[in-house]
Amino acid sequence: MHLLDAKDEAAYPAVPSRRALVDLGGARTVLAVPLRKDGILLGSFALYRQEVRPFSDKQIALLQNFAAQAVIAMENARLLTETREALEQQTATAEVLQVINSSPGDLAPVFAAMLEKATRLCQAASGVMWTYDGECLHAAALRGVPPPFAEYLREPFRPHPEMALGHVLMGEPLVISRDLAAEELYQSGNPLRRAIVDLGAARSAVTVSLRRDDALLGIFTIYRQEVRPFSDKEIALLENFAAQAVIAMENARLLTETREALEQQTATAEVLQVINSSPGDLTPVFGAILEKAHVLCDAACGGLIVRNGELFHTVAIHGEPDFAEFWRRQGPFRPGDRYSPIDALLRGEKFVHFADVREDDGYRNTPAYQRLVDAAGARTLLLVPLRKDGILLGAITAFRQEVRPFSDKQIALLENFAAQAVIAMENARLITETRDLAIGSGGVVLSGRIVTVPRCGELYKVNESSASPVRRTIWPAIGVLPVSERCSRLAASAVRSRWHCAKITLFLA
Repeated sequence: MHLLDAKDEAAYPAVPSRRALVDLGGARTVLAVPLRKDGILLGSFALYRQEVRPFSDKQIALLQNFAAQAVIAMENARLLTETREALEQQTATAEVLQVINSSPGDLAPVFAAMLEKATRLCQAASGVMWTYDGECLHAAALRGVPPPFAEYLREPFRPHPEMALGHVLMGEPLVISRDLAAEELYQSGNPLRRAIVDLGAARSAVTVSLRRDDALLGIFTIYRQEVRPFSDKEIALLENFAAQAVIAMENARLLTETREALEQQTATAEVLQVINSSPGDLTPVFGAILEKAHVLCDAACGGLIVRNGELFHTVAIHGEPDFAEFWRRQGPFRPGDRYSPIDALLRGEKFVHFADVREDDGYRNTPAYQRLVDAAGARTLLLVPLRKDGILLGAITAFRQEVRPFSDKQIALLENFAAQAVIAMENARLITETRDLAIGSGGVVLSGRIVTVPRCGELYKVNESSASPVRRTIWPAIGVLPVSERCSRLAASAVRSRWHCAKITLFLA
């Protein structure tokens, strides 16, 4: 644009900025050259003369050349800025990945690193990383949050549906807030929105969801203390960090599940080892089962009780010595109180689970039960039955000393240990019955790969190669020999033909 005399232009009397240019700036002849790249206006060069004296073609060409140079300089600066930003983002991503790799299963340092990088690269003053448990949001990590707002966020909460967090809970992947203080939610006095603005000093914000297979895992929110909306590039960067957070959370979940599965398998193997090393002796078995069950289910204390006729006996206790001694002194008890948890199992309940046992009628109305709960310092209770063929054989009790319900996975784990206890009890019963029957029958007992021949207070050991007996005078008489099918036949034949035994019985233990 080349104006010979700006004062003679129609815009001079009509446009205030043009009058200011002429009257205050003294401009008369004006030359303006645009700065363009790919047809997009980036800016302009403007030259003024205070007298009416047109610019020559050479001068116009020279200014156009300077304008082209300015465009190149701006493009170089843009490319350098983008390169630097890209490098910063790549460095930040690499650093976050390094934290993830160095903290397998531990999300606290991962969330802290992500918040630090996100707030810095997006020029945000503060940020919050929320996790979602299916009902409430928890502030899992904070960055740059003023102490009063951090204190406010200590308790889990469910946000108002009209808040950005509420919109994310209802399925929106991204919510952009230009000015939190200007929205109706703040004007109407919503407590959380007031806290965010007044305690958190937040104005502009962007909120991004963390999802895996449409399931909400958490939320990223970053704030600015002034009204300055985040750019598309900054929002995309925050979404990238959110994707990294989802990967870290999934990795942690898989690591936790793998570790838990290994711990459960190890505990099961250790219990089976105790069962195998103590055939017929249930005391160490019950102790091992209870200890493993409580450790894996994160229970503070409890006991394992078994039924003997109408009475229930405590056969294993886990917890502080004072608590164990108190429970041991109580001795056997007879159910019959409709409020007690054991009676609920007798009525067929699959299990008994109280988030806060002290809020239950059984605690208030059953003195003995109340004394036990008080001695344990218990709040949350889980009682899982030991059943065989629908008959209640006993139960495993698990207490927590804070109000913290057991998860479905932990309940299933305790049920698995209860099943192991039932198997151990059944094995012990069969071993006892087999042993008693063998001693009373005077017959040949085939137990695993051992053949025994008790008779008349004397021991006869059957040889694989011949049926000749070897006599000892030990009672109770039990002879042992690795069994083959031929050997068992020899043993039976020997007893029939050589020692005139009236009856031969073979038992499989």
